[in-house]
Amino acid sequence: MEQSPTIDIREILSILPHRYPFLLVDRVIECVPFESLKAIKNVTYNEPFFTGHFPEKPIMPGVILLEAMAQATGLLAFKSHNARSSSNSMYYLVGVDKARFKRPVVPGDQVILTAYLKRTIRGIYKFETTAHVGEDLVATAEFMTTEMEGRA
Repeated sequence: MEQSPTIDIREILSILPHRYPFLLVDRVIECVPFESLKAIKNVTYNEPFFTGHFPEKPIMPGVILLEAMAQATGLLAFKSHNARSSSNSMYYLVGVDKARFKRPVVPGDQVILTAYLKRTIRGIYKFETTAHVGEDLVATAEFMTTEMEGRA
């Protein structure tokens, strides 16, 4: 498949239903529909979770990093089907497996999120994801999502 151009924040907002403070993808830098997507999350000190996690040594919570990775899978699913969050379709997370954290993510890091669509079976999409800071692998996980009509 042909690679699509980058996706800026305006288009991300038209695709994903997430909003501040829970929109965790700043830009898509590569997208090959039905195959893979690479996105950026710029981590800044003013993220709301850093006030409590942890004030003396701020570290991005692992569950927030997983959410950023899940949003990358949502973008890949939406772009693969040319869908928008304003449609009746929503992609819901139905499983997270093999989540592993290799090193902390801290303010000033730029996290590169990569999602790979591994298979689709009976409406369930399985993705493998990675998160890197520079050359360092910081997290990996597998996600399963499904498309549902209508909003929650």
